This record gives sequence, C-alpha cells and structure tokens, in this order.
Amino acid sequence: MALSIRPYKGARDFYPEDMYLRNYIFGKWREVCERFGYEPYDGPILEPIELFASKTSDEIVNEQTYNFTDRGGREVVMRPEMTPTVSRMVAARRQELAYPLRLYSIVNCFRYERPQKGRLREFWQLNVDLFGVEGAEADVEVIQLADTIMKAFGAQRSTYEIRISSKKLINAIFDELSLSEDERKVLLLLIDKKEKIELIEWEQLFYEAIDKEKAERLIAYLKEEKAPEEVQKVLDKLSDSGISNVSFSRYLSRGFQYYTDIVFEVFDKNPENNRSLFGGGRYDGLIGQMGVEPLPTVGFGMGDVTLIEYLKSNNLVPNLKTKTDIILVPVGDVYEKIQKLASDLRQMGVNVAADFSNRKIDKQIKAAAKQGVVYTLFVGKNELADEQYTLKNLLTGHEEKHSLQRIVSIIKDYRKK
Repeated sequence: MALSIRPYKGARDFYPEDMYLRNYIFGKWREVCERFGYEPYDGPILEPIELFASKTSDEIVNEQTYNFTDRGGREVVMRPEMTPTVSRMVAARRQELAYPLRLYSIVNCFRYERPQKGRLREFWQLNVDLFGVEGAEADVEVIQLADTIMKAFGAQRSTYEIRISSKKLINAIFDELSLSEDERKVLLLLIDKKEKIELIEWEQLFYEAIDKEKAERLIAYLKEEKAPEEVQKVLDKLSDSGISNVSFSRYLSRGFQYYTDIVFEVFDKNPENNRSLFGGGRYDGLIGQMGVEPLPTVGFGMGDVTLIEYLKSNNLVPNLKTKTDIILVPVGDVYEKIQKLASDLRQMGVNVAADFSNRKIDKQIKAAAKQGVVYTLFVGKNELADEQYTLKNLLTGHEEKHSLQRIVSIIKDYRKK
C-alpha cells in the first residue's frame, strides 16, 4: 500500500509560499515585542506531565495533550502551551534574573482536539510575559503590546475588540455562593460559551449545573454592566493611551486555572469570523507553585492559525514573494564561469540561483516565472567576454543588456517597490 501524501490530521505542510506568510507573521511578532523591550527565550517541546497537570485547565491536560511514557518510564507531554514552561524557567533562576523581566517566544504547540476553522492540532504561538510588576501598569503594557501587534498587521480598531474582566470577580461570586470546585470548573466553561450558544439554552445550562436560587444570582451578576474599580482603572489607562476599542465583560473567564486577576481577550468583529483571536491575563501565583518566592506576572499567547483567519477575513494578507532576486540562465557550456558570476552577485547583495537543468531556455524562463522570480539573466560566452548581460523582466517581458553593476542597481531599486 502506498504511503499517504497528506500531513497528519490537524498539522500542516509549509511549502515556500506558506513559509513566506509564516515568516512575515513571525517577523511582525518579533519586531513589536522587541520594540517594547522584550527578550527572546525558548524551551523544550517535551515536559513532565505534572508540570501541566496542576497548572493549566483539566480539559487540556485530560483531553487535549499528546502524552506518553518515555523509555525511562517518565510521563511526558508535548507542550500544549508555554506558560508553565516559562514559569519553570524563571523559577529556576528566580534570584539571578533582573526585574521587570520581559520575555517572548515563538514556538509550536500541540493539542489533540477536533481540527476546524481557526483551530488545529499543531500551531505556532507567540508568548509574551512580563514578570515582577504588581500594579495595573503591567496589565496595561501587555494589552498595549497586543494592540500594537494588531496594528502592525494593518488592522483597524473597528475590526476587533478587546474585552477585559477579572478572575477575582468571578471567584468572589463563586465564594459567595459556596460553590464546589467541580461546580466552578463546569460554570467557568459554561461562562466561556456565552458567545457560542443561544441565550435561553445558555441560561438553562446554569439551572442544570447548580440549584435555581444560585443560578439566578449568578446570571444576574453576569448581566451587570458596570465595571468594578480595579478593572475601570485599566480601562481608563488604555483609553488614555488611545486604545478606544476596549470594553468590560463579566462573561470573560479564560479557562486556565492559573489566572488570578485581570484577564483579556481580543475578538474579531467580522461576522464571517466572529470569534476570540487570542488572550491572556495576570497569573501571580504560578511562580510560587514552583517552590520559590511568588512573582507577579502578566502574559498572553497569540496563535498563528486564528491570526491567519483574521488576516484573510479582513483582506490583510500581503502579496508576499520569493526572496530570490534573479535566476541565471546559462547559454551554452559556461558552468564554471556562471558559478563565479553568481558568487560575485551574491557578494554585491543580490540573491541568486542558477538553472543547471539543461532544459530549453523557454522552459527555464517558465520555471523562474512559476517560482515568482522577477528577473532572469542570460549568460553565454559572448556576454562573459564583453561583460554585458541580457536582463529580462518576467513581469513585463522587457529585455536589456547591462553591466553587472547596473544589474545590481536595477534589482535593488525593484526591491524598494
């Protein structure tokens, strides 16, 4: 039986055109993070399963992780997210690091869930974390950074919304209602589904989860619109910084167990892709769970799959092309000479490939055009002798003879367009 040519379900092959977009996204992520003073880090794909078992959501650990027993009998997991890893890393050097500590990473993560639009089993994620600042200034900075990333991709604030809440609020009402841990977990998931099901059905699920009086009080609490003082403080600071598309939402819960206070999510407002794009929040207690002194922390994760859907639905995917500037087309037996010419062009800052397929010239030109390369350069014995080479623009069909220096100038001018 022939092997399948399809990738594993929920994973992707990245051909050159896919890599153009991926590299574009990664480049914007790095550019904005470093503009805010964040430093890169990385960690292992494999972690002990206990690192996630007590520090993330039960749904992810029990239903969505890729985990196995290694040959040494250790239970390991392929990282479903990065927060426990970066917390472990900071805890390991808690006394050596300088604070405020600003870190970012771009890594691939793995979750075993049903693949669907905007959600796959393997994805790439930007992770941003600010350690060591207790005040609202840290929450504001991280949300400002998230907003700046959206703007870097050409997003208009009218196309997305930033919703803010606080885990303290929902935990306080849970305490007031004397809810059990199991009830809290069910209700947090239910609150998170507010945008996905009809209101009548959503409210009915509350009555099925807890007794009628408690359900009525919780629903009434969730429908209150006024933001409490601590959340309003963050809203005001964001508004003062020019971020006008931010609002308070009691329905925002964020499923991860480690969140302790302010949480936020960015939503796509396009009716064709009306969903949460990414989010994060404050998790002051996670470092302390590693057996060291606690450290206030705020962070978020932004996945490439949901971002790409947003860019597509808002016509923000740029026209990306190959980085190869020119393909050399040999005319006759000039292999040795063309190698030297290619080397000279590369040293002059031009990205060059040479076609040594020995096909007919018209087929070499068609292959270069299919690659998306704009220029070909014909190189034969006559051209090498007088150092005047025929440069062909594959977009216009125009051909002209030029010196090597002039060709370099033409190509560099084209790059600026």
